[in-house]
Amino acid sequence: MDEQFMRRAIALAEKGAGRVNPNPLVGAVIVKNGVIIGEGYHEKYGELHAERNAFKNCKASPEDADMYVTLEPCCHYGKQPPCVDAVIENKIKRVFIGSDDPNPLVAGGGIKKLREHGIEVHTGVLKDECDAINEIFFHYIGTKTPYVMMKYAMTADGKIASRTGDSRWISNEKSRRITHEDRNRYAAIMVGIGTVLADDPSLTCRIENGNDPIRIICDSKMRLPLDSEIAKTANTVRTIVAAAVKDAEKEKALAEKGIEVIYVPDQNGRVDLAELMKKLGEMQIDSVILEGGGELNFAALQSCLVNKVKIFTAPKIIGGTDAKTPVGGAGIELMRNAVKLKLRAVSPVDGDIMAEYDVVKE
Repeated sequence: MDEQFMRRAIALAEKGAGRVNPNPLVGAVIVKNGVIIGEGYHEKYGELHAERNAFKNCKASPEDADMYVTLEPCCHYGKQPPCVDAVIENKIKRVFIGSDDPNPLVAGGGIKKLREHGIEVHTGVLKDECDAINEIFFHYIGTKTPYVMMKYAMTADGKIASRTGDSRWISNEKSRRITHEDRNRYAAIMVGIGTVLADDPSLTCRIENGNDPIRIICDSKMRLPLDSEIAKTANTVRTIVAAAVKDAEKEKALAEKGIEVIYVPDQNGRVDLAELMKKLGEMQIDSVILEGGGELNFAALQSCLVNKVKIFTAPKIIGGTDAKTPVGGAGIELMRNAVKLKLRAVSPVDGDIMAEYDVVKE
């Protein structure tokens, strides 16, 4: 029964995807005499946490009830008061926790306070599943830099566009739906200026009630066209240009479109991605999808910034020596220096194949 109630809490937590960054996804369920009497989740950044929403939604007195929560309740003041205080005040008898909170402001403090007030605490309930929903938060809270996923769709012969540059559509509609679900979940999406100039993308989330990610364009010389889809929609979708060369006139023109410009040191004529990630972390951007540009992909891999790779492979072959591949740049010289991946999952997607990998950090 414990696992059943925790799985419900996990399902609730997932509802906050894309709306709570850089906070974690958290779900909470209150059970009395084997029946759920209250449940809630962290719905939006700055608003009530999962535990307080569960108490707010209670249909009966929570006194002497059990609470199942996917993450250790917080014990510090932030935008909301400590959740442990609400648990204590509502006289919960037992608390079942999935993940420990690595946040230095919590880090066992929530569990300690609950036990000090006579509340029975059980930890590690479905820990792996609870940890999995917050891989972004755990990375960000530990490194202060965004969790980075590199995503691309390619043909069976490893091409992301034909020799003419045509790339619509390599993957099928269901695969593209998953891409938009990721855009809803991650805080930002990043492409190089080459992708913008070639494809003129909008980089928005096209699912019902989805959140558009912050658009980050790596554009060392500020070449972003003012009539591009990115520029035309910047007043409604937050957009950042990361530049290495200062151009006051172009910066002013971009600002008039609603585009933020941040300057990052130059690295071989390109934006220094490691420095950019530090700046984005300082801006509380906890996660980034790399979604376009073989040069950008190689630079990110070379800088050891990628945490996860998601690849959609379509059952198509187009050939072409000059057809683009997912990772460009100078490339690795020796096989022993290749970026190593650990397979996480492989799934069929209506004829396409979706493979997910963790990048092995050595």
